[in-house]
Amino acid sequence: MSGWKAKRFWKTVTPESCEGGFTIRLDGRPVKTPAKAAFVLPNRAMAEACAQEWEAQKGLIKPESMPMTRYANSAIDKVIPQMVEVVTIVAAYGETDLLCYRACDPEGLIARQAAGWDPQIDWAAKELGASLRVVQGITPIAQAPESVAQLRNHTAAMDAFRLAAFHDLVAITGSLILGFAMAKGRLTSEEAFDLSRVDEDWQAEFWGNDAEAARTESVKKADLSAALRFFRYHG
Repeated sequence: MSGWKAKRFWKTVTPESCEGGFTIRLDGRPVKTPAKAAFVLPNRAMAEACAQEWEAQKGLIKPESMPMTRYANSAIDKVIPQMVEVVTIVAAYGETDLLCYRACDPEGLIARQAAGWDPQIDWAAKELGASLRVVQGITPIAQAPESVAQLRNHTAAMDAFRLAAFHDLVAITGSLILGFAMAKGRLTSEEAFDLSRVDEDWQAEFWGNDAEAARTESVKKADLSAALRFFRYHG
C-alpha cells in the first residue's frame, strides 16, 4: 500500500463560480482540499490557473507540478485557521532580515552587498515606513519597535491567499524586505533571488559551484517564481 499513487480519474476540469468565490469541478464534482474543506478561491484567474494544473495531469498525479493548487490548499487548510500565528512567523523575519547583516570582509563582498542591499533598505524606509539598522557581523541587533510594528502591519493586511505565497517569498530569500519588494512589483523573483544569494555567489566565484548545491538553488528559484505568480493571481 505504501507504493500506491493517485492516478487521474477525471475527464473534464471546469473552473466556475460558486458561493463565496470560484472553484474547480472534476467531472462535475467540486474539488476538496487535503483537509476535505471546500476548494473556494477568491477570483476566476486563480481558479483557471489551478484548473490548468489539474488538466495537465496525465496518468499519475504529480503534486510537485501543481504549485498553484498547493498554495491554494495551504491558504485554505493552514493559513485561514491560524492567521495570527502565520503573520507572526512571517513578520518576525523583519527583526533579523538578511539585508541588515553585512560581511566584515573582504572589501569586494562588502561593496557588493552594499550595492545590492542598500537600495532595498532605503526603499523600505520610504515606502514601508520601516527604517532598519544595518550592522557588520552576525550578532543580533534590535530593530526600532516602530519599524517592526510597521512591517507587521503590512504583513497583517494580506488575506490568507496572499499570505500563503508571501510566506515563501520571505522564507526562500530570508528577507521580509525582499518579500515586500516582490509583492509590490519593485523586484522580479529572479532579481530578488539573486540579491538573496550575494554571499553564496561570492563564495562560488572563488571555490567553484557544487553540483548538488546548484540543483538546490534551481529548485528554490523555481519555487520563488511560483510563489510570486500565485501572489499576483490575486489581482
